[in-house]
Amino acid sequence: MNRATGVVPMNRQANRAPGVVQKIRDDIVAGTLPFGHRLTIDDLALRYGTSHMPIREALRQLQGEGLVVRSPNRGTHVRAVDLHFVENVFQIRNALEVALTRHVAAHSPGNLADRLSAIETQLEEAVVRQDFIGALTHNSRLHQAIYDAADNPEASALIQRHWVLIRALWRTYGYGTDRFAGVISDHRHLIGAIAARDGDAAAAIMAAHVVKARQELTERMRTAATAAGPAPAGERPR
Repeated sequence: MNRATGVVPMNRQANRAPGVVQKIRDDIVAGTLPFGHRLTIDDLALRYGTSHMPIREALRQLQGEGLVVRSPNRGTHVRAVDLHFVENVFQIRNALEVALTRHVAAHSPGNLADRLSAIETQLEEAVVRQDFIGALTHNSRLHQAIYDAADNPEASALIQRHWVLIRALWRTYGYGTDRFAGVISDHRHLIGAIAARDGDAAAAIMAAHVVKARQELTERMRTAATAAGPAPAGERPR
């Protein structure tokens, strides 16, 4: 900052944008900035202790990731998520993850199954501690290791964009030991299929894994919506 003028140089403002993006993204995933929350540049600049330019750049990137939406009449908001949107996300995930998993199982390096097993052990240890946020992190790491092995960065980037939203939804609607028992079983069978280089088996397990996650999450969303009752007319999402 120029001490005489109090102005942050343009290049330093731009350099702050990646850090601001991560902070806003983390707050969305944590539920601190909930789905549907209105975002203003002034409020965010005050919240994160930065100028307007990094906030604008961060919102532009988060809009590209699908976490933030802009409307001429309503301003900028954290994406409002409904069942139809979640069903679409899982449909895309199913197609991409099954294809990548089939490819990886048939062509994976010999040590991939060992690396996946190590991550799975950390996931299971987190579940035993009832550290479900930590378990979700290891879950993401395991899936990301499969995407990386597929060497398809375009598909991986699209799936990762959706993972951020899905993690935020699990935090909002809950993720207990009953769900993780099935996840652990699926992962162990998936790792076994990859170790055996059985592409068909690995693809089938991944397809079932994604479908079960969709069913669990959408059911939790329906239950929460029923418990909350109808929203007042002025608060219904558009």
